[in-house]
Amino acid sequence: MVVLSLCAGVLTWLLCLLLIRYALDHGRHYSESVPQRFHAGAIPRVGGLGIFIGWFVSLSVLGVATGFAQAADLRITAGSLIPWLLALLPSVGAGLLEDFTQRLSPKFRLGLTSASAVLAVWLLGLTVNRLGFSGLDAYWQMWPAWGMFLAFFAIAGLPHAFNLIDGYNGLAGTVAVLICLAIAHVALQVGDRGLALMVLTLAGATAGFLLWNYPRGLIFAGDGGAYLWGGVVAIASVVLVQRHDEVSPWFPMLLLIYPVWETVFSIYRKMARGVSPGVADALHFHQLIYRRIVREVFHDDEARRMLTRNNRTSPYLWGFTLLTVIPAVLFWRNTPVLMGFCLLFVVTYVPTYLMIVRFKVPRWIRRGRR
Repeated sequence: MVVLSLCAGVLTWLLCLLLIRYALDHGRHYSESVPQRFHAGAIPRVGGLGIFIGWFVSLSVLGVATGFAQAADLRITAGSLIPWLLALLPSVGAGLLEDFTQRLSPKFRLGLTSASAVLAVWLLGLTVNRLGFSGLDAYWQMWPAWGMFLAFFAIAGLPHAFNLIDGYNGLAGTVAVLICLAIAHVALQVGDRGLALMVLTLAGATAGFLLWNYPRGLIFAGDGGAYLWGGVVAIASVVLVQRHDEVSPWFPMLLLIYPVWETVFSIYRKMARGVSPGVADALHFHQLIYRRIVREVFHDDEARRMLTRNNRTSPYLWGFTLLTVIPAVLFWRNTPVLMGFCLLFVVTYVPTYLMIVRFKVPRWIRRGRR
């Protein structure tokens, strides 16, 4: 298991090196005027291609073809891997196509992630068969279509949630690694080593990408990387809850509450202003951290000054993510406790967001000028 993860990391590292070397022209086509741009220079946004190839090749060639996975009793075979690949192709393909062309509309990309969700539900037989409420679950299971729809909604939406938080060097990639490690931990606790291998290999591939992405920002994951992270994590979460009754369905909810709630809240605030949810802006939580908590730094070179502030932003959000990942891992069986932490996150997030927007952040939280 560790060997395949390391192989995925090394392969992705090499592929990203080639992309950095030969895809610089692609970075020059990325608009300077988009509100979510917080870097200077031409940086290729095709790191998702390297992550996808590193993840899939390590599982298929090094795992299935060599018999390593079967020999280690990890239950990764061509028959189990192909449905994952077929389900992910429309979503990841949409992200990569957007990265290379920057011409796909949000509705078109949503349509392709929805196609991935339909394929995942159909090919893998996915459904959310429990909600964690003993009195309600019996009625919920009488209408399996609702569970299938919830699985579809999660798999179609989570790629966009990861794409939304992908704004600074190392941010979304590290969040993805933390979540994958948490899912792998619980999967191993319930004896599902095959599922653990799926997400651990993705974590390894992402780690190989992060060596180039943080702190220097030499390559970005782009939509392709975000859609891959969201797709794999969403499918793995549904599979974990569906296969193992001891895992609370609120475990993945708490684990993913940061990107999920950021997306829900962003849709709400845009609609409240009469703006389409598909229109990009610079008012997401991580962007406010960059603008109003991570203070300006002194440096003669503008690009280096922007890079320094960019790198100082991500650790704030890593800590923010750990506040949900740690209790999710500790209480993965306990539905009431997990629900309580989800509620705590929501009632903490909204006042914190409003405090930052209104310039009421305590001085001790802000970094001083250097």
